[in-house]
Amino acid sequence: MSYFVMEDGDDAGRSGRTGRAARAATLVTRLQAMQRQINAKNFAVLRINGRGMPAARKLTCVLHNWGVASEANAYDLIKVYGDELLQHLDRSLLPVLWDGQGEHQAAEATDFRQFTRRLEGRQLSYSGIAFPIRLGAQGNGYVVFAGSYLDASGEQIVDLHGRSAHIMTDMLAADEKRFFKAEALSDREIACLQMAGDGHISEEIAEKMGLSVHTVNAYLGAATTKLDSVNRIQAIAKAIRLGYIS
Repeated sequence: MSYFVMEDGDDAGRSGRTGRAARAATLVTRLQAMQRQINAKNFAVLRINGRGMPAARKLTCVLHNWGVASEANAYDLIKVYGDELLQHLDRSLLPVLWDGQGEHQAAEATDFRQFTRRLEGRQLSYSGIAFPIRLGAQGNGYVVFAGSYLDASGEQIVDLHGRSAHIMTDMLAADEKRFFKAEALSDREIACLQMAGDGHISEEIAEKMGLSVHTVNAYLGAATTKLDSVNRIQAIAKAIRLGYIS
């Protein structure tokens, strides 16, 4: 399984594929560095597909380094713990741990135990720690680290959870860049959004840019539409994720 979807096409398509492959490689490098912190052998990123009632949603493995065992490992994880992970994500953002089937396969967080959720049963061929991430309507799921014996300190768990959130945010931004590429923002729209994000009202933006308030609102409205947002605040947040503004 690969996170970035390969597409056929002309030179522009090949350029897009190259860019996606480079982003995937960067994510893999970051995740591998994270797994080494807790002696994990592998990582996997699970994202939720579907909306609404729990029965309509499912977890899908979208990025991993399980190699030839990927299909079996991803299938087993989702089959055994998928429902519990979905329910947990609705209720809590505490990290989730489980022990593997082997005698010495365990996932420990000794000094952080009260701030984690442990899944019962030694049902998988590996132990694991899963960090739940919620980014809104999209980009929800888990960053998972798997191995034989995992022992993470409270400091490591807090650090890895934060970095997992950045991983998921970057993946969501990559999705949105593909979806909104044809509706790229103009320089004026970006400038207006940046100043709005800095806390300036339309009248202040108009004065600074030498435009009418009507024109500023038109730029902000166009940017909001292009970003498929319901209001200016959501548009600013999405523009930050996409890297249009800071």
